[in-house]
Amino acid sequence: MKEDYYEILGIGKNATAAEIKKAYRKKALEHHPDKNPGDHKAEELFKKSAEAYEVLSNPDKKARYDQYGHAAFEGAGGFGGGGMNMDDIFSQFGDIFGGAFGGGGGFGGFSGFGGGGQRRVKGSNLRIRVKMTLEEVANGVEKKVKVRRKIQASGVTYKTCGTCGGRGQVTKITNTILGRMQTAAPCTACGGSGQIINNRPKDADEHGLKVNEETVSIKIPAGVEDGMQLKVPGKGNEAPGQGIPGDLLVAIETVDHETLKREGDNLHYDLYISFPEAVLGTSKEIDAVGSKVRIKLEPGIQSGKILRLRGKGISSINGYGSGDLLVHVNVWTPKELNKEQKEFFERMEGSDNFEPKPEKSDKSFFEKVKDMFS
Repeated sequence: MKEDYYEILGIGKNATAAEIKKAYRKKALEHHPDKNPGDHKAEELFKKSAEAYEVLSNPDKKARYDQYGHAAFEGAGGFGGGGMNMDDIFSQFGDIFGGAFGGGGGFGGFSGFGGGGQRRVKGSNLRIRVKMTLEEVANGVEKKVKVRRKIQASGVTYKTCGTCGGRGQVTKITNTILGRMQTAAPCTACGGSGQIINNRPKDADEHGLKVNEETVSIKIPAGVEDGMQLKVPGKGNEAPGQGIPGDLLVAIETVDHETLKREGDNLHYDLYISFPEAVLGTSKEIDAVGSKVRIKLEPGIQSGKILRLRGKGISSINGYGSGDLLVHVNVWTPKELNKEQKEFFERMEGSDNFEPKPEKSDKSFFEKVKDMFS
């Protein structure tokens, strides 16, 4: 069972944003890898603290966590908190540490371990867009896409950079009115990798990399929405030398369905029936996600009636069940009548049975709209 995020940071549920940030900085500095080289327990606590802060510092995620706990992020396929690695932490929360670890502290595009040793450069991220049908959104899908990413060329070798001595960064001391100040910056000679090319194959660029086309498998969970972004770790461009690969960022684009409209986890379907069908009652086969559903319409059904089919909508990405399919009944009024039809309705015009007599159970338009969102 996962530990409570508030307990990890040692704060109460009513802690302010400033208190959450202060508590995280204290825990992170205490367990930072540069301060505890080789201590795997400290490294694990460092990751847990970052994971807790990543959720509690975000008002939306914090609200979801307060209501549902860790279940709020289960099955999110990379869309919620959890599973952070060192590079995620260093790239996202470096500003919190300031200059606590030699000015660079392993942040700003680098991940530093082992008491200020060599900095590992992370390769650049790649971004692609994946289109999904409503059926794929409802059930989840595994997509295979071709990606052109940079990888290290075969035969390339590197040697330690003479400018930074393999550290990947250089320090500079300047005299100011406040005294001597030390700053750190990425080494321009090696680009921050700590290494320069010793042997460069013909097919490699100036960093020892070449473009390679690769098929990447992407597992997309059910319930994703248009515009969401999924991260596939390590499938971006590789970095020179001993660096780590960037990530593949997948933007979700949903394709409109022919008859179903999505609203959150609910689906809407417009069903048109004839006047005789509304009077006599009928059964209709309608579209659901990936299948057909037959529904029965009682005699005398009114135009504007909304039928709710429970659980026939989209699965929640957070694992809270499925939405509903809302069927909107519309009685189609003919625009033209033949002589016989016209005479029939003229006879019915004064009939008491054809006079509108709404019952208390017949909800108004505004009540129907309210029900749709309840």
